[in-house]
Amino acid sequence: MEPNLRMRADGTFTIVHFTDLHWQNGEKGDLRTRRLMADVLEAEKPDFVALTGDLIFGSRCRDPAESLRQAMAAVEQAGVPWAAVFGNHDDEGALGRAELMDVLRERPRCLSLSGPSDVDGIGNFALTLTNSRGMASHSLVFLDSGGRSSEDSLPGYDWIRPSQIEWYRRISRERADRNRGAALPSLLFFHIPFPEFEQVWKTQACYGTRNEKPACPPVNSGLYAALLERGGTLGVFCGHDHTNDYWGELGGIRLCYGRATGFQGYGKIGFPRGARVIRLQEGKAGFETWVRLENGSTIRKPKLHRPRRWP
Repeated sequence: MEPNLRMRADGTFTIVHFTDLHWQNGEKGDLRTRRLMADVLEAEKPDFVALTGDLIFGSRCRDPAESLRQAMAAVEQAGVPWAAVFGNHDDEGALGRAELMDVLRERPRCLSLSGPSDVDGIGNFALTLTNSRGMASHSLVFLDSGGRSSEDSLPGYDWIRPSQIEWYRRISRERADRNRGAALPSLLFFHIPFPEFEQVWKTQACYGTRNEKPACPPVNSGLYAALLERGGTLGVFCGHDHTNDYWGELGGIRLCYGRATGFQGYGKIGFPRGARVIRLQEGKAGFETWVRLENGSTIRKPKLHRPRRWP
């Protein structure tokens, strides 16, 4: 049975979005990551935690399973439900994605699922959020965005595959059918940004910081088009690019970077680690979002970027 989440009695639901922990073996940088996570969770007191990949730096872990358990310790200690998908670095060590998912599934309050066996990837699943009266209000969709491209002529990162997009369309239709034909408002979480993250920066007003060109796949496989066609998607959340945290709206969908959390991955001086926070409110369209940083401060009014006029 699909696990459900429920809004608070006051109609709010708060999600903390961690990304790119890059946990290794419990070194000094890892412990700093854990402190940051614990501080964010204590400050925000979320109802749910979403983690979008590169949980561990697989190739640098002596025991990837133990590293993954260590990486999740702060979330487990917070006592809230959580779910995670993998990035391009998690399975570079001794364990593959399926084995790492088995480790996640053993952890308390983990809602991650391997997903259908006939769909590409490990970690394609959807969770239902109900309102304070127990009625379905939102869908939280997680996708496995893969690792590296397997096509020699198309080097770079992987892309969301057709079977995943068709699976998304199917669950979107099923949930709409149960919602009197109306698309259920949805949030999507995965690791590698799709090409529209570059497009939104070039064509729309965006809020936040871009310190690096989005490392998108070389193939646009059509996920964004499917989201537009199905309707109901409020926001898409990814990680991967550690020194970006901007968001912008394209076709009514807010495309949002998280804020890199881990101290074992690359970063940039003057761009501190942190986490994105997302708040849904019963009866209100859309969502609020802000960034909380290692020092406890928040960014609620990120700087505005206006694109150059298209020729």
